[in-house]
Amino acid sequence: MTDPDVTDPDVTGDGRRRTRLTRARILEAARRQLARDPDSSLGDIAGAAGVVRRTVYDHFGGRSALVEGLASDAAEALGRALKAVPVPGPDAVTAMARFVLALWPVGERCRTLLRLAPQDLGAERVNEILGPARAMATAIIERGQRQGVFHTGLAPDPLGRALEGLVLALLECVNAGTWSDDGTRTATAALIAVGTDGDLAAAQVRRLVRPERLSA
Repeated sequence: MTDPDVTDPDVTGDGRRRTRLTRARILEAARRQLARDPDSSLGDIAGAAGVVRRTVYDHFGGRSALVEGLASDAAEALGRALKAVPVPGPDAVTAMARFVLALWPVGERCRTLLRLAPQDLGAERVNEILGPARAMATAIIERGQRQGVFHTGLAPDPLGRALEGLVLALLECVNAGTWSDDGTRTATAALIAVGTDGDLAAAQVRRLVRPERLSA
């Protein structure tokens, strides 16, 4: 088996595009494979990406570089998602709904990082990547508690980490095929979890997503 898209420093134009596409394909395959089994080998990842193992080495040099590639990709995606969340927003309920909706598409990247943390990345690197999102969640919860719309029986930071666990658990249910969601049901569940009335939570999420669906 051969692969025509191995990295070549002399290629230009279409060759560079193929190289970028191959790299992206390897990262996506690695994300899926390592999310299922953090002990997956580079051979497993290569097979999932439809390339030979040598191609993975050509692009990343080894497992540590591949994992760092996933980390950098996650950090960039998370940064782009957070820019879509205006903070401070008009109110905490709206801000939290927007926060969850914006981060839902990149949730799988975050879940993979947390699964890789014990053996590959370490807690410090994961905290560096997820820190901005965690800080934003804490700030929104603090505002909601001051506004009287979120629970006050738990401090903002632990409540935010509990919310993170809920969102990732629901994402895992989607991946397992036991639940379906485009992010709206999770955003509603997140609002209810931090103390928002259920009807208000559902109505607020509907208001936020309806313009997007109408313009699609």
